[in-house]
Amino acid sequence: MLDAILQVFVTVNGFATSPFVLLVLAFIGAYLGSRVVEVIPFTRRIIERREAQAEQK
Repeated sequence: MLDAILQVFVTVNGFATSPFVLLVLAFIGAYLGSRVVEVIPFTRRIIERREAQAEQK
């Protein structure tokens, strides 16, 4: 198990040296982060409150 984890770290470290791969990973991370925020009920309530306040103004 530990060997597999170390192999993943070495592989990711190899990818991290390329700026193009880092840009792709950043976009994927931003997309997944936005999707997770919508799924979590607590953050969804915060977003709905902000949208309601923006509509009232």
